[in-house]
Amino acid sequence: MSTSAPASDLLLESRDLTKHYPVRGGFFSRQAAVVRAVDGLSFEVRRGETIALVGESGCGKSTLGRVLVRLEDPTSGLLRFGGVNTTALSRREIFALRRKIQMIFQDPYSSLNPRMTIGEIVREPLEIHRMGRRSEQEQRVEGLLAEVGLSGEMMSRYPHEFSGGQRQRIGIARALALDPELIVADEPLSALDVSVQAQVINLLVRLQREHNLTYVLISHDLMVVEYLSDRVAIMYLGKIVETGTREDVFERTAHPYTRALIASSPVPDPAQRGEARPIEGEIPSPINPPAGCAFHPRCPFAIDECRMAVPPLEPVGKKSSPEHFAACIRKHEI
Repeated sequence: MSTSAPASDLLLESRDLTKHYPVRGGFFSRQAAVVRAVDGLSFEVRRGETIALVGESGCGKSTLGRVLVRLEDPTSGLLRFGGVNTTALSRREIFALRRKIQMIFQDPYSSLNPRMTIGEIVREPLEIHRMGRRSEQEQRVEGLLAEVGLSGEMMSRYPHEFSGGQRQRIGIARALALDPELIVADEPLSALDVSVQAQVINLLVRLQREHNLTYVLISHDLMVVEYLSDRVAIMYLGKIVETGTREDVFERTAHPYTRALIASSPVPDPAQRGEARPIEGEIPSPINPPAGCAFHPRCPFAIDECRMAVPPLEPVGKKSSPEHFAACIRKHEI
């Protein structure tokens, strides 16, 4: 896939990125198999945009997010941030890189230390990176809490004293503490009530505008993705099977898996509801993926060729934008 942005606009770039986990067994715990969590991904993220990674649980999107922030080391491939190859960095250089890349975690309950006050939680990144004196850090924390809609008077309270939405706001404030360029948001809304989700969505939009942030949004909620994202990458079994602008993916869908995801997504307006058809079958094991197109055992459009050849990610063409790619040999027929 290649529709490269100008170098000045490009913030993050991956080429053939993989993350494999060995499966050990037997008496000597020898490697018996490999889990291909991320399997040869190539994509780009531009400054100031929101790109969404979408797919079912187990498709590898959260693993990819952890690799992007270097909480996990990639098995192979290239990962560049700001033109720098992050896969070749030393520990000290990765430590410095984390000032520019931060993460918002899925669970606002387990991602906060219950023994620390929220003031200590938000201030911790500043202390680790030795940014400012204690008084300056306190002022910074108070300002960050105000930015996410919390009072500075709450700094002495503990996480258990807050609601789920408030805890996620604390996590967002912590992610902002080092003034990053890129934030990887791993399912930031999935643990929240629907009534709170809209508030957090509006907060993320405002912060992106005010801080010129770039987001990598990991989500399975297509309504949130359609609202927040500029571009979308659909993942299946460790690979990207379709990518393009929001309009390309939702209005000019080219891959059967994307179509199935959209069809099975709940629609709140009864007048617009159709017959939601769930995706048949289970996602195959990443230890032993099917030959050919990995989606073919569940695909209603599969033909014999789908079972033999792995389709490359190619331009869709026709009425789509130049950024619209799909990995399906029948993409022009569905």
